[in-house]
Amino acid sequence: MGAGREVAISLDGVRDKNLMQLKKLNTALFPVRYNDKYYADALASGEFTKLAYYSDICVGSIACRLEKKESGAICVYIMTLGVLAPYRGLGIGTRLLNHVLDLCSKQNISEVYLHVQTNNEDAINFYKKFGFEITDTIKNYYTNITPPDCYVLTKFITQPQVKK
Repeated sequence: MGAGREVAISLDGVRDKNLMQLKKLNTALFPVRYNDKYYADALASGEFTKLAYYSDICVGSIACRLEKKESGAICVYIMTLGVLAPYRGLGIGTRLLNHVLDLCSKQNISEVYLHVQTNNEDAINFYKKFGFEITDTIKNYYTNITPPDCYVLTKFITQPQVKK
């Protein structure tokens, strides 16, 4: 990717005043409608939810939910990651995902997971490039879209060992 393009991509946090941007993106990007809990979780995740801008145009987002496992450890669930079609292939999705993975490393979060529709090969291949693996298949996960099945993709992040 040329250095000139890199400058045009910026990330911004999601707050009450720009939450509508996330809602508009989701309507354009995804075949499902998200409820108020989705948006509350996205806002509550703080730095783990970002809007992506290309030359000041909002073109993508990542929205996460922080979850506590039975062990007490925190894991990150990527609720949505999407980039508008004309802006794909410019590294925007990569930038969004790397932002979240970097945060996980800094905050000692060792697990990130998400759901992907079983026929969404582009998304599956995208996540595999970052070390995500299919760890489960859930039948009839989705309602009102075909196929209704999804894969669970998980990435386990190994924390760097601190040298003494």
